[in-house]
Amino acid sequence: MSQPQTITATSLVTLNYRISLPDGQPLISTFEGTPATLQLGAGEMLPSLEKLLVGLSAGSFHVFELEPEDAFGAHRPELVERVQRAHMPDEEIEPMSIMEFTAPDGQRYSGLVREIDAESALIDFNHPLAGKAIRFEVEVIGAL
Repeated sequence: MSQPQTITATSLVTLNYRISLPDGQPLISTFEGTPATLQLGAGEMLPSLEKLLVGLSAGSFHVFELEPEDAFGAHRPELVERVQRAHMPDEEIEPMSIMEFTAPDGQRYSGLVREIDAESALIDFNHPLAGKAIRFEVEVIGAL
């Protein structure tokens, strides 16, 4: 009888996972569709979530409750900026929509439009789940 496959920090893993808020509101889930195949250590998943997978075995199911600091980080007020409309595209901009910006170094950043008026917009560059506790459920299907 062969030993169950155990996930290492560089494993190629196939799994189902669900990220939800502590109240059960689902945010993303593969359980209803096709399982995800991820290369650990390649930046395909949040490093803190990858660490939780290391040591788990194929065929197992786990639930993790994560505080904001262990998930998508604390909400950082310094990442909320007021941007002048002159520096934004001419398109119609709606509150609570996501906009993409290009920094002087060419990097692209997404931000959530918190509020907007004729002169400027308040843009939040935090991850949408920053400052939120999450529930991470995972069913390990296989690991190489």
